[in-house]
Amino acid sequence: MLRYMTGGESHGKCLVAILDGMPAGLKLEKRAIDKELARRKIGFGRGRRMAIEKDSVEILSGARHSYTIGSPITLLIKNVDCSGDRLGVILEPRPAHADLSGALKYDHHDIRNVLERASARDTASRVAVGAIAKTLLGEFGIGVTSRVIMIGGIKAKALMEREIADAARSGDTLGGIFEVVAKGVPAGLGSYSQWDRRLDGILAKAVMSIQAVKGVSFGIGFLYASKRGSAVHDEIFYDRKKGFYRKTNSAGGIEGGMSNGEEIVIRAVMKPIATLKKPLASVNINTKKAVKAAVERSDTCAVPACGIVAEGVVALELASAFLEKFGGDSIREVRRNYDGYIKQVKAF
Repeated sequence: MLRYMTGGESHGKCLVAILDGMPAGLKLEKRAIDKELARRKIGFGRGRRMAIEKDSVEILSGARHSYTIGSPITLLIKNVDCSGDRLGVILEPRPAHADLSGALKYDHHDIRNVLERASARDTASRVAVGAIAKTLLGEFGIGVTSRVIMIGGIKAKALMEREIADAARSGDTLGGIFEVVAKGVPAGLGSYSQWDRRLDGILAKAVMSIQAVKGVSFGIGFLYASKRGSAVHDEIFYDRKKGFYRKTNSAGGIEGGMSNGEEIVIRAVMKPIATLKKPLASVNINTKKAVKAAVERSDTCAVPACGIVAEGVVALELASAFLEKFGGDSIREVRRNYDGYIKQVKAF
């Protein structure tokens, strides 16, 4: 089982992540992690912060001679903009942000204490550890990708960019829908035996934990509500070469809390970013007088980047479920367990 923890603030000195449970013998390359971090910065509508930060990882522990050694992997990402201690006090909470709830919870009278950690800057850490999980999955032919489905109600890419540009001119923001697909996942990851081991629940929690994500579905998702079972359930077939398979994938690759061998398909909704250049109504937390919400440097739209972050967290949870199923202390041991299971499934 993999577990990880992140630390750091948006304008602090650095971001840190520790990944525990990775077997020994996995090729660990800085450039592979940096590539994923660079992908996180992409997308029309990103703000000036993406041009400032280099987002280059330092691998501080857990590897020797470019291979994991079985101990916790520590990753460091330095912030170019580390001006946190010099930034002013914020008293005007932004609607739809963690600002007010966080200030109430932790008794902060400077909202910057909240936004520094609640910021989506933390997602760089998750992308970094997700890159390592992708490397593990790739050893076994499993790939995780994402794509944008819709932004601001629009599906055509050229029109999306026009809508984002228009929102930026008017001081507004846009959300949208993205899709994550995991290919090559064997049947049997996850379990129906306990609620907290169901793979769809685990993946949904991971994607919902990403800042600004407000909804997650699998396969055809909410379309199930308007269809009859005979029209949506994936019929099962058998071929001597392919084994058991399905011609459709309404379930999105998960049935009964377990992967079923088809592609895992997850869709998620990202709300418009909370910081508006033309801010909404708010209340000063000290004076209690009506004011406009604080304005911070932010993006107009970050749906493509959110999809990249989702790739990372999905890869992490799939890698964790994979190691739970085929666990071992070295990649060679995991490979032996995996090959034995695949042979067993083919002979079923």
